[in-house]
Parts: sequence; C-alpha cells; structure tokens
Amino acid sequence: MEVTQKQYKAIIYECRTLFKNKMADYGAAWRILRVPSLTDQIFIKAQRIRGLQTHKEQKVPEGQESEFIGIINYSIMALIQMDQGVAEQPDLTLDQALQFYDAQQSLIFELMLKKNHDYGEAWREMRISSLTDLILQKLLRVKQIEENSGKTLVSEGIDANYHDMVNYAVFALIHLQEQTYQ
Repeated sequence: MEVTQKQYKAIIYECRTLFKNKMADYGAAWRILRVPSLTDQIFIKAQRIRGLQTHKEQKVPEGQESEFIGIINYSIMALIQMDQGVAEQPDLTLDQALQFYDAQQSLIFELMLKKNHDYGEAWREMRISSLTDLILQKLLRVKQIEENSGKTLVSEGIDANYHDMVNYAVFALIHLQEQTYQ
C-alpha cells in the first residue's frame, strides 16, 4: 500500500503541474464549461484511449498517458464545477483554482485508500484496457444521470463516478509507468 501511495502521489503531482501550467497559459477559461461539456471532453479522451488500444495505426503522436492525465484533470474540473457552480466568466485566480483542485484530489485520494483497503489492491491484477472500459462505463452512467437531471433511484451520484474515473486513470498510469520500467 505504501508503494501505491507513493506512485499515486507522483502521478497526481504530474497532473496538478499540468493543470497549474495550463491555468498560467489560459487562466480559468474552463470555468464557463457546464458539467455535461466536461463529461463529453472526458468521453472523447476515453474513446481515444480505447482506439489506441485496439487499432494498430496511430496518426496523432500523443499516447495514452496524456489522455489519462486529461481524464484526471477534466474530472477534477467537473467536480469543482459541481461544487462551485458554473461561472459566466473566468473567476478564479491560480491560487484559488489550486486550492479547489487540492481539496477535490484529497477527497479522491482518501476514497482510493479506503477502497484499496477493502479490495486488496485488486486493480494491480487488472489490464489497462479493463480500466479504460470501466472509465467508459462510468461516463455512460454519468451521461444517463445528466439526462435524468441528476436524479437517481438507487445509484451513486455523478460525483462518485468522477471520483472512480480519477482513480481508474491513476491506476492505468501506474500500470503504464511500470511497463516502461520493466
């Protein structure tokens, strides 16, 4: 579990650094995006990953890693939007955005620790393609909940699905890094 925590934190540091640098370049322009728009951005990234995993030919030189990072950052942005509401104009400073990012990531990390304890790190035996499929399944669930105006009868809400997508994407990135070093 200590190894997982170290790997997890290293990946989140990389994702947060990219988020921070993009905030420096673009400001908080993402604050105008409605949650379904962020869901669609994540869906595009997950579909591309699945395509990379199933097709032999790749025409864009970016690999799975950047797409999984995008899933993590867009999911955290969606959670911030759900918590703070959508803005009409960019309204966050870099420091404010990072505080919101860190708060969401802290919740997601704690969830990972609890689930990892209960499931015994079963994700380590999973394939990256299975993690991708689970992300896509979560996205389809989110889209359905969005179509239902956020109402569910017995299911977890949208936020729980975003939490799981972040954790699945981190796990996939850990697997990809471990493949690189073998």
